[in-house]
Amino acid sequence: MLRLTALLAGVALLLTGSGLLGTLLAVRGGEAGFGAGTLGLVMSGYFAGFFIGTFFAPSLIGRIGHIRAFAFFAALAAIAVLVHPLWINPVGWGVLRILTGIALVGLYTVIESWLNAEPDPRLRSRAFSLYMVVNLSALALGQVLLMLGDAGATSMFMLTAILVCAAVLPVTATRLRPPEIPSVPRLKLARLYAMAPVATVAAGLSGLAMGAFWGLLPVYAGEIGLDGNGVALFMLTAIAGGALLQWPLGHISDGHDRRTGLVALSLAAAGIAVVASLPMIQVQTHLVFGLFFFYGGLAFALYPFAVAHMLDYLPREDLLSGCSSLLLVHGVGAALGPALAGAAMQRFGAPALPLYFAVVLMLLALFTTARLLSFQRLRTHPVGFRLMLRTTPSALELMPETDTAPPDPDTPLPSDSDKEVH
Repeated sequence: MLRLTALLAGVALLLTGSGLLGTLLAVRGGEAGFGAGTLGLVMSGYFAGFFIGTFFAPSLIGRIGHIRAFAFFAALAAIAVLVHPLWINPVGWGVLRILTGIALVGLYTVIESWLNAEPDPRLRSRAFSLYMVVNLSALALGQVLLMLGDAGATSMFMLTAILVCAAVLPVTATRLRPPEIPSVPRLKLARLYAMAPVATVAAGLSGLAMGAFWGLLPVYAGEIGLDGNGVALFMLTAIAGGALLQWPLGHISDGHDRRTGLVALSLAAAGIAVVASLPMIQVQTHLVFGLFFFYGGLAFALYPFAVAHMLDYLPREDLLSGCSSLLLVHGVGAALGPALAGAAMQRFGAPALPLYFAVVLMLLALFTTARLLSFQRLRTHPVGFRLMLRTTPSALELMPETDTAPPDPDTPLPSDSDKEVH
């Protein structure tokens, strides 16, 4: 694992800068007079760029090599960050967010493919878990940096660019041999839905919710009266909830039908969101902080639940392509979420964001309940829950569950009683 320290240090610096930039743009956009609808479209640009980058970043990395590709994408990201305070225009910021998304997906692909080159499956599994912990910790650290500085100062953009550039140092200094970029196929969405309908719908709807969470929750915090430091602390609280509660919530579901867990999570998070939308609640700052701590814990677990539910049922040869397709569905939802929620906030004000969360999550609860009442499912090859954030297809092979190697002949095969019952 020591060999991977440089890569993890690089991703920690990247995610710290990314976490800082997302909240910083929401605060500065509000100060510049951008409405919630405009900011929603701007923030959607990042997820659109991330989605676009997944298609051509691997080919560029394969053509010019890992080190040069990492330097290329880091330079692109740093330039995009530094242009923000020079071009305070919603259209300009939208373009810059698209470029930032493309750059970051390229940087993550380099690091994740390198992590995946570890030959020992047990170490890859540990690397995946540690990688996700680093992701959450770095996003939280970005909020702390915003609290330590002045959100209105250009120096915060400079700090973000410094963090991105600093990420180049440990990665380019590594002595690990550059690996091949894995070619991760995608399962056709129609087949994925036919085999795991709840997982497919949950991935899309959780993307709608989490895209709006990352893009517009800082805007919501500003509109209920929090200053720049208050917005950063608010985001830190919600991220901390997602980091601390995701793991125990997920492991409670192991050994049970995860659809029941998805319904419970969705209803609980929707209920919290409805309470948070009430005018008498929004003026009680400490209560709002507490509500979104628990909301973060519940909402962050939805996508990992969807992945675990899919892994419980898909044939082993389809697991990797199924994860890739599920990631695609989640990414489309994340790109649409800020635009939809921003339009609602533009018309109805700050309470529209938690109500948007509630509507999306109620749709998920209703769909999953309908499937529960219609079909009984017994898991064919159950897996354990994993702490997870949306990532790139290159990281999927880190999960031992997606290993397409033949199963150990000493491992008993599932009996007929383990198969799906309609």
